[in-house]
Amino acid sequence: MKGAAIIGIVAGCGLLGASGVTVTGQVRAAAQRLQTGVAEAAAKPAVAIANDAEAPYCTPAFKTVLQRVLNACGLTGGDSRRGCQPADVKNLASISDDDFNALFTPLRARGGVIMFEDGSEKLDDPSKKMIEDLWQDRRGARYFFVVARASKTGTPEFNRTLSHKRANSVLFHVADKYAEPDLDKKVGLLWLGNEFAQLGKEYCEWNVSRKDRQCTPEAINRSAFVSWVDCQL
Repeated sequence: MKGAAIIGIVAGCGLLGASGVTVTGQVRAAAQRLQTGVAEAAAKPAVAIANDAEAPYCTPAFKTVLQRVLNACGLTGGDSRRGCQPADVKNLASISDDDFNALFTPLRARGGVIMFEDGSEKLDDPSKKMIEDLWQDRRGARYFFVVARASKTGTPEFNRTLSHKRANSVLFHVADKYAEPDLDKKVGLLWLGNEFAQLGKEYCEWNVSRKDRQCTPEAINRSAFVSWVDCQL
């Protein structure tokens, strides 16, 4: 009897050991599958998805370009706003003129065109009112784009500086009118001089700040486009 009991105990220990080895192997295999799955998921590029609650223009292609511009212009994850000049848009965002135009062309219904005198960055009263009306029509949007330009007259350096001043004129007016925290994380400035994506007369069909003056391609290309962007990223 004692011999049989000993044999039973030994057999039971053997089964427990085998079971332990099997469980350990299963745990290791599961861990390996989990790690492999995480690595595979990380290796796949993020895919932009259009949300049914977003504006119709928030297509995956639009959101992909938008994300690249936001990253290049320091609006996502940076410590401070630095905005974008032509080299930033072309090199950091890696988008062409056509891609860039495709970014803000759909914003016509949400934006406007701030018109400036030749060589000036001063805002007139109609421009100030347009900025205020657009700013108050936020509708829960997160980013307010200001895309400033300058005409072909003058050197690239002069026009880049002038378009930067025009973009800042919009930002400074918003800052003076509305005391909002983290304003530099809501307003995205792009100053493009005359080097990037010159536009045609069709943009005169937008909501322009000076309705009493003739709109020409030259006037459009020394303006600032302003608009909220309704897409979720």
